[in-house]
Amino acid sequence: MIRTDRLKGKLAEKGISQSEMAKMIGITPKTFYEKMARGVFGSDEIEVMIERLNISDPVDIFFAKE
Repeated sequence: MIRTDRLKGKLAEKGISQSEMAKMIGITPKTFYEKMARGVFGSDEIEVMIERLNISDPVDIFFAKE
């Protein structure tokens, strides 16, 4: 389960909107919002977000236990 609160924090910290991140990972903003609501992204999408947001500890955000 993805910690969407922390992911949103990283987006804000880097000044990147959810719509911009959606384009970076190759999906529509609507799909991005739906994935955020479910807390589930594909591994390729996660990889791009880790790189673009310069996340040093991805486990804390993307592989959190419920």
